[in-house]
Amino acid sequence: MNPKKTLTSLEKIIPNKLLNQIQYIHCSLVSWWILHWGSQPLNFSEKSAMVFSPHQDDETFGCGGMIARKREQGIQVGITFLTDGRGSHGLDPLMQNQVIQIRQQESLIALDILGVNTSEIHFLNYQDGSLASLNIEKRQQIITEISELLNLYQPGEVYVPHRKDCHQDHEATYNLVKEAIIQSKITTEILQYPIWVFWRSPLFILLKLQDIAAAYRLSVTSVKEKKQKAIAAYPSQLEMLPRGFINRFLYSEEIFFKSE
Repeated sequence: MNPKKTLTSLEKIIPNKLLNQIQYIHCSLVSWWILHWGSQPLNFSEKSAMVFSPHQDDETFGCGGMIARKREQGIQVGITFLTDGRGSHGLDPLMQNQVIQIRQQESLIALDILGVNTSEIHFLNYQDGSLASLNIEKRQQIITEISELLNLYQPGEVYVPHRKDCHQDHEATYNLVKEAIIQSKITTEILQYPIWVFWRSPLFILLKLQDIAAAYRLSVTSVKEKKQKAIAAYPSQLEMLPRGFINRFLYSEEIFFKSE
């Protein structure tokens, strides 16, 4: 059994309350170690940026501080959501339609708090949970859509979920954007933002030393309150997420990993 399947199997047999406590302790320790010992400071860049988010809330959790800092300086930031977010409240079709609308509205409110213009927000609306299993035609379609946005914005930086983020849509987003960058032939810097990997992956099982060596920390102290308000603009998600998980994104620094 591969490490990911082993972790999934363990999560199913450990009681939720105990699992959340274990994950909170692990996530806190890994984050603390990276922020204090295992990362380099990331200098604030005045380059334009594009953030690719699998679901509505990932962009704010992972990059909200960076987004707010850039927007305060008048630097262009584009946001692209790859899925419609329907999967967060179960499988009932009626509920899914409501969730799509709720999450989209929440994202507009959150990004307004962070200073992003509505015209810079793009919804590709692929089905939540489908990115890792797209057929060849659909996969090329989304890569083409991303390429067109990259060519339109010509961003100096591209932000994507971590390539080992322990969520199929997140890892697929990284791969799709990476392919689109190659296809569009633009020159840009890729920075990965971790959402689930510290929470779900015991250190050294999926996240190796060579991965951590690429860690950087960006101070978001000056916009910390804005980020907290933007996170609070996602009530439909906050009610379902462990408090310890949410707390990891309230630090005064954000963690990023540089890609080759």
